[in-house]
Amino acid sequence: MNLPTPAVVAERSTHPIPRWALLLLCGAYVLPGLFGRDPWRNADLTAFGYIASIAQGHASWLQPAIAGLPADGGLLPYWVGTLGIKLLPFLEPSLAARIPFGLMLAAVLALAWYSCLHLARTEAAQPVAFAFGGEAHAVDYARAMADGCLLALIACIGLLRLGHETTPEILQLLGITLFVYSLAAVPFRRWKSRAAMLVALPVLATSGAPAVALALAVGAAWLSYRSTYEDARKFLPWILAAMALAALVAWPMHGWAWRVRASGRSLLDWARLVGWFCWPAWPLALWSAWRWRSHLMRRHIAVPLLASVVPLLCSLLMGADDRALLLALPPLAVLASFALPTFQRSASALLDWFSVFFFSAGAIFLWLYYSALQLGWPPKFLANVRRLAQGYEPEFGLLTFILAILGTLAWIWLVRWRTARHRHAIWKSLALPAGGVALAWMLSMTLGLHPLNYARSNKPLVDRVAAQLPPGIDCIAAPGLPLHVLAALEFQGNWSVDATRELSQARCSYGMAVQAENTPAPPTGWRVLGVVRRPTDRFGTYLVMQRDR
Repeated sequence: MNLPTPAVVAERSTHPIPRWALLLLCGAYVLPGLFGRDPWRNADLTAFGYIASIAQGHASWLQPAIAGLPADGGLLPYWVGTLGIKLLPFLEPSLAARIPFGLMLAAVLALAWYSCLHLARTEAAQPVAFAFGGEAHAVDYARAMADGCLLALIACIGLLRLGHETTPEILQLLGITLFVYSLAAVPFRRWKSRAAMLVALPVLATSGAPAVALALAVGAAWLSYRSTYEDARKFLPWILAAMALAALVAWPMHGWAWRVRASGRSLLDWARLVGWFCWPAWPLALWSAWRWRSHLMRRHIAVPLLASVVPLLCSLLMGADDRALLLALPPLAVLASFALPTFQRSASALLDWFSVFFFSAGAIFLWLYYSALQLGWPPKFLANVRRLAQGYEPEFGLLTFILAILGTLAWIWLVRWRTARHRHAIWKSLALPAGGVALAWMLSMTLGLHPLNYARSNKPLVDRVAAQLPPGIDCIAAPGLPLHVLAALEFQGNWSVDATRELSQARCSYGMAVQAENTPAPPTGWRVLGVVRRPTDRFGTYLVMQRDR
C-alpha cells in the first residue's frame, strides 16, 4: 500500500552541492588535528600507549599493555594504529598511528553520504508527484538528500573532538556506519551490501562493542524479515552469518567486557548530554520521525532509527557515556536528512541566524586570543592565558596563520551566500551549521593549536618529571597512576615503567605516586625528589621519589 508522503520537493530544490565544495568542506573538517600535535591526555594518549607498546616490541599483538597493565576491550583498533606506524616509519609515531584513524573518519563521512543516497532512492522515500510535473527527479532528490545528511553529520558537535582522536570508538563509528550502508544498499548494491554487513558487525565486535553488534544484528534481521523487498528478505542469512562471525571473533580478540555500570548521573544528565552532543541532528531526527510517522517501518526511516536507538540506549545504560553516544551520530544524521523536505522556512531561518551569530562570535573570540598571544592585545586575554597555562610561550606559524585566514574568508563568503537571497536547495538549512563547525575546528587547530597542545598534552608533565630524575635510570615504579600518565612516561619520556607492583614490592630505584590530600608523606622506604603536575592542572599532583639506600 502506498502511503502519502510528507515530502514536497520541486525540481529546483534538488541542486546538489558542487563536488569541489563538498570535498573542500570534508578536507577542512578531517585534516586539521592530524598534524602538529601530541597525543592528548586521557583516551587519546591511552590508546596511543597501547599502540606504541606493540609497535616498539614492549608487548605482544595479542596483549598490548601500558606499564605492564593489559588493555581491555577489542584489539583491532590497536592493530590498525600499529600497522600505521609500521607502514609509515618515516613519520613521527603518533602521527603515523593517527593517519589510519583520519582515513576512517573520512570513510564515515563517505558511507553516511551513500547510505542516505540509497535510502532516499527507495520508493517510499520519494516526494509527492505534482499534477502538472516539476517535481524532483529521483536521483537528483537522492543526491541532494545525501548532501544534507553529510552536512548534518559534520554539524554534530559531539563528533568534533572525539571523531579526531586515535581511539577504538573511531573504528566502532566506522562499523556502525558501514552497517547502515549495508542495509541501505540492499536493493541497489547486492554484493556490496553483503560484504559490508560481513565486515561491519565483526569490526564492531573486535573494537570493543560486541553487544552493540549483536543488538543491531537482531534488529536488522527483524527488519529484513518484514521487508517488502525480496532482496531484503534474501539478505537475512547474510545478517545471521555476520552476527555469528561477530560473536565468534570477539572472544579471541578480547572484545567481550561488561561496561554497563551504576552511575550517579540521572536520566536528566543523559538528556542534557544528548541535547548538546547530537545537536543539530537530534531535533531534525525527531521531526523526521514525527512527519514520517506513517512510514516508520519503511527502510528510509526504520534503518537509521534502529541504528540510532541502540547506541542511545547503550549510552544511557553506561551512565550517560559520550563515547557510546558517538555511534548514534551517523544514523541520526541520515534520519535528520529526511526532515529537510518537510522543514518550515521559519525553523530554517532560526537555525541559520543562530549559526551565524554563534560561530561568528566564536571565530572573533579565537582571533582575539590569537592577537593577545602574538601582539599582547587585548591584555586581559593574555593575562587569562598566562594564568591558565603557566610557563606557556607563544609560537607563530606562517602556514597555520594562512590557513586560518582562508578559513575565515570562506566562512564570510558562506554567510554572504546564504543570506544574500532566498535559496531553494533542500540542504540549505544545514550549510551554515556545518560550515560553522568546520570553521571552529579549523581555527582551533590553527590559531589555537599550540596553546591547546600545551594544555592537552602530557609532554609538559614529562619534562617536569625529567627535571627531577638523573639520566640513565633503570625504571620507574608507578602503581595507581592514570593510564594516560603511564603512557606518557613510557612513550614520551622513554622510561621503563612498572605499574603492576606496589611501591613496597617494586624493583625500581625510582617511583611516582599520586599525592593525595590526606597522605602528603611519601611511603616508607622512599624519599621525595620533587612534586610535579601539569602546568594547566589545578589538581593531579605527583610525587617523584627515590628509594632510600
